Amino acid sequence: MYLVRGRAGGTTLTGTLYERGETPPSFKGAPDEDAPYVWVCDEFYEVDSGGTAQTVAGREIHVAFESPMPRGFETREQAVDAAEEHVRTQFARIGVPPGDVEVELVKQDP
Repeated sequence: MYLVRGRAGGTTLTGTLYERGETPPSFKGAPDEDAPYVWVCDEFYEVDSGGTAQTVAGREIHVAFESPMPRGFETREQAVDAAEEHVRTQFARIGVPPGDVEVELVKQDP
């Protein structure tokens, strides 16, 4: 299992990449359990009111979360590439340029 963590604007987003032999979470919409690699991470976007208050790059914004959208992949490289892009995209949705996001891959014991 790997954590894919993006940092920018004073905040962090972390998702989980499950590998062969590990059991990813099972819920409605989860990918086929036969997928060798499964990526799971929150999705969010900025809203004018409501949501959760978050300070990003010194300004307070409100974000609403969507249900995690797990995705299955055939190779580790495909999964890591998609995870990194996902993290950068979430930050872009709240106004942080993708190039400003520092992404790290952290190996975890399941």
